[in-house]
Amino acid sequence: MITLTEKAIKKVQTLQESEGKTGYALRIRVVGGGCSGYSYAMDFDQNPSSEDAVFDNNGIKVVVDPKSLPMVDNCRVDWVDAMTGAGFTIENPNAKGSCGCGHSFSV
Repeated sequence: MITLTEKAIKKVQTLQESEGKTGYALRIRVVGGGCSGYSYAMDFDQNPSSEDAVFDNNGIKVVVDPKSLPMVDNCRVDWVDAMTGAGFTIENPNAKGSCGCGHSFSV
């Protein structure tokens, strides 16, 4: 399961509207790279695969491919807007470690 906070849901809705992608699913995937080995990628997907795991968060559909799912299952996605910067953060109970910047992780 992937959970989005209320702030994350509002930000995703805003991005969907501004990019003309209302109704698209939010795709979360894991890609190789970063200081700790893996990093997260997020984008919008109009046509998710039948193999994708699908989670609904108050009308926002989140899709994850089968290879990424074990590494992001039970994650919580939040939107943080602070003086040091703004962006999505992912709390990942599957991560064994992460880099100092928080953008990559290891499993």
